[in-house]
Amino acid sequence: MQKVSLVIPVYNEQESLPALFERTLKAMDALNRPYEIIFVNDGSKDKSIDLLRAQHGARPDVVKIIDFNGNFGQHMAIVAGFAKVSGDIVITMDADLQNPPEEIARMLAEFDKGHDVVGTIRENRDDPFYRKFCSKIVNIITNKITGLNIHDYGCMLRLYARRIADIIAASEEGTTFIPAFAQKFAASPAEIFIAHNKRERGVSKYSLLRLISLNFDLMTNFSMAPLQFITISGMAVSALSVLFAVFLFARRLIVGPEAEGLFTLFAIQFFLIGFLISSLGVVGEYVGRVSKEVRKRPKYVIKQEYGLEQRK
Repeated sequence: MQKVSLVIPVYNEQESLPALFERTLKAMDALNRPYEIIFVNDGSKDKSIDLLRAQHGARPDVVKIIDFNGNFGQHMAIVAGFAKVSGDIVITMDADLQNPPEEIARMLAEFDKGHDVVGTIRENRDDPFYRKFCSKIVNIITNKITGLNIHDYGCMLRLYARRIADIIAASEEGTTFIPAFAQKFAASPAEIFIAHNKRERGVSKYSLLRLISLNFDLMTNFSMAPLQFITISGMAVSALSVLFAVFLFARRLIVGPEAEGLFTLFAIQFFLIGFLISSLGVVGEYVGRVSKEVRKRPKYVIKQEYGLEQRK
């Protein structure tokens, strides 16, 4: 029977952890498969690590802990977990219980059909309207830009064959958007609808600014389309500018000097300045990410591990 490794990043989730332990362990025990749960404490400032240690003491056979010495982000926490898993099947899940651990059995059924990556789509998503609307728009735009076909980038309850997890763990990229990265290397990906619950305890760690930054990471890591769009747009604007200059020169010869078009020229100038600043911003996003990769700083630093042995 293939072993399952469940990787759960934790950041300031002391309110959610007791219910998470109870429901997740019950769901995993019901699978009748060997399993392990690797909790990655991503620099929590509350009592999360104390609760994790206590749970490790209660179930040392299955509960393992990676304790970061700072906050390195959800995706780096998952990468650290991938580097330590011993199972043949790797599943990721958030600690907030918005995605029920009871859905893991359905994901494993898809894996048993031959799929090496099983993504999930939140059905009847219990989130504010603006978050659902923005998420839908981002999913459409991101798929167009990256050429991927993922219907819900924000759902972290996902399954990966060990081969895919190993590829991600071995990646030297400083910014890794795991669902998209896995989709690139999957031979037979699938998606299923899963339940989604409202967060009952704690607060979301993803602010609007954090979500925007994450989507910039996604687009700049998986596509050159933004840069190509700027190049093509710049060439088109330059051509239109030449035509407009010819038009103004001809109009001056025919009509003579006039001041009525002054505000139109100002409007065109402001538009071009805005376009230029936006273009510089997109180029800056790429340059900034290249700079991060060149520095080769550690993706994360582990302070301590609990229950983890040498990887098989």
